Amino acid sequence: MKAIVLKDFGGTDQLEIREIPKPAIRDNEVLIKAQAIGLNPVDVKTRSGKGQAARLRKENPMILGFDVSGVITETGSLVTDFKKGDEVFGMINIPGTGKTYAEFVAAPHDHISLKPQNISHEEAAAASLAAMTAWQALVVQAKIKPGQKILIHGASGGVGHFAVQIAKHFGAYVIGTSSAENKDFVLSIGADQHIDYKSVKFEEVCPMVDFVLETIGGDNIDRSLKVLNKGGTIVSLPSGASESVSEKAAAQSKKGIFFLVRSNGEDIRQIAELLRQGAIHSHVSQVFSFEQIKIAHDILASGKAKGKLVMKPFA
Repeated sequence: MKAIVLKDFGGTDQLEIREIPKPAIRDNEVLIKAQAIGLNPVDVKTRSGKGQAARLRKENPMILGFDVSGVITETGSLVTDFKKGDEVFGMINIPGTGKTYAEFVAAPHDHISLKPQNISHEEAAAASLAAMTAWQALVVQAKIKPGQKILIHGASGGVGHFAVQIAKHFGAYVIGTSSAENKDFVLSIGADQHIDYKSVKFEEVCPMVDFVLETIGGDNIDRSLKVLNKGGTIVSLPSGASESVSEKAAAQSKKGIFFLVRSNGEDIRQIAELLRQGAIHSHVSQVFSFEQIKIAHDILASGKAKGKLVMKPFA
């Protein structure tokens, strides 16, 4: 099969397309013929030697990626909930190595869900890690409730645009930050209020909120805490390198959570149901071929991608 292999940690020049054997599956796994592969900032971090690099370093060959949507071609002896020919999608082996930058992907059966028939493989792959992160942050960690006011940083990005939609689905009032050029997009996906973080200091114009989804880290945590009600919750994602959020929040009688998204069958099924209902939609801004992976990583590294980037293993 064709796969994108990481020769060593470093720049995009370390990514190389190779022919390698298909992965062998374990008894609890299925083999998926990839139709679309989601691309995420963690892929860039891992490629450069951060992120999940410590785990990937033990693999030979080293293959990036966690998101896949495709068709099952083989099932392990213990798998009873899926069969050959099923269209499925999911976020594979986080924390760990998903190895989805390939034509075929071995996936534990409890990390995937049936793909809703009303969405494309591209939309399904886009909704894996990003939507799961938003779901686990808002629903599992923060337990958001109707009527709460929620501030979502980076509301036009991969995680952010799903977070806006999930928060609205649960009846929250949503304030989203982004650049001015993405204002219309953020409002179109359901945000009640938009703040252009480039033209104003968000903490000077944002009303007090019950929850903050923080994606940047550093002093953005301190600034976000200024608009968080006492007893409120701030969730900081790994991209912000914000392990100190718990201590900073606790000092102000607030709750701070730093968490890593984890593969979970029940959560991906919840995402699938929201997609089936049309409660959330994947905004796929660009689709790349394997040959364009270096371009895709450069765009991811810029932090300016709107919605999600997706890759297809074939034209």
